[in-house]
Amino acid sequence: MRTFRKLQLKNVEQYKQKLLNWSQQFSEVTWMDSNNYSEDYSSFDAVLAVDAFTSIQTDFHDGFSKLKDYQSTTKDWIFGYLSYDLKNDIEALESNNFDGLQFPDLYFFQPKKLFFINGNVLEIHYLNCVDDELDDDIDAIKKTSLNVEDYEIQPIKIKLRIHKDDYFKKLAEMLAHIHRGDIYEANFCQEFYAESSSINPLLAYQNLNAISKPPFATFIKLHDKYLLSASPERYLKKVGSKIISQPIKGTAKRSENIEEDNQLRDNLSIDHKERSENIMIVDLVRNDLSRTAIKGSVKVTELCKVYTFPQVHQMISTVTSMVEEGTNPVDVIQSTFPMGSMTGAPKVSAMQIIEDLEETKRGVYSGAVGYFSPTGDFDFNVVIRSILYNKTNQYVSYSVGSAITAKSDPLKEYEECLVKARAMRDVLEN
Repeated sequence: MRTFRKLQLKNVEQYKQKLLNWSQQFSEVTWMDSNNYSEDYSSFDAVLAVDAFTSIQTDFHDGFSKLKDYQSTTKDWIFGYLSYDLKNDIEALESNNFDGLQFPDLYFFQPKKLFFINGNVLEIHYLNCVDDELDDDIDAIKKTSLNVEDYEIQPIKIKLRIHKDDYFKKLAEMLAHIHRGDIYEANFCQEFYAESSSINPLLAYQNLNAISKPPFATFIKLHDKYLLSASPERYLKKVGSKIISQPIKGTAKRSENIEEDNQLRDNLSIDHKERSENIMIVDLVRNDLSRTAIKGSVKVTELCKVYTFPQVHQMISTVTSMVEEGTNPVDVIQSTFPMGSMTGAPKVSAMQIIEDLEETKRGVYSGAVGYFSPTGDFDFNVVIRSILYNKTNQYVSYSVGSAITAKSDPLKEYEECLVKARAMRDVLEN
């Protein structure tokens, strides 16, 4: 059971800053922030979950079965992530590429302390075992500095796991698979990384978030492992019996010139290649959702709509379905995982080819971060536009990718990756 408290906030942005700074004393932290982005399916503006009462971490073996047991036993709020490599729990697949980050394949925890922000209203939910700390914590948060503790660190030198010439060779192989008919589309990703490097994770997150201001921003601290995410994409949400998926496919850069920026946005909306990429993934998502959906309930409510973010224009579609009452929430996720926007079509063949051509184990990148509520509702983003950091190993990483189809121009795909990587690189190289 949880003790509940509601407060009115005078300055929401300042309180959010103090709350996040205060949270750094805990070993387990999940912060999710919509950055006041107006979208139809938001449940709250921001949430902070800290201090694990119980937790689960595991590799991919029986990962979804273990998560189902944990979620159904806990029957409380749980927060965490699903790594891309849980694909190996669903299909006869492997992940044998290099892994410098060494994150568990799955991690969720039941927080002792929860803070929800909606508008200027703060809701606090404390497990009864720590509710005697609530008043002291409220006072401590008020007294917390707005400034992030900074310290001098060595400049980060970013390296490429796949150099430009090798990228073009690998894309030629990918296109050969497409022209043979092995696949129609695949999301090919490459890693940028730094070894023997230290960063200030919270400061890096704040700088990344200030650049991008995405609707699914996330800061995760799990002991010595950090995820700093500026994700613009929702993977999957459940509200009651309704399931919502919002895949992104189609990207255009921004321009400081208003007329040129509008033209770039308009060009994206009618770009045949970008629309075909999006529609292929919409079809894949429709097929995935149909596995748990009530017959006839899968609908495309928005197709290829262009949304504008500070760094890029993105083409987003929305697919919904209805599930029978009593459908296990983990089953819904398992039947659609990994998300189509980060794999390809057909999904299994695309994942096999991705594993063969990519150089790095994806891990949390192109997985999902989110939560389950006590009633079994959930909401998960897609882990893209994100920095991952293993403090113990002093290893920093970010990856970017693009969808490869028969009409792909390798040079344009490479340039798209650089556009997507820019914010992370700017943050790390200052």
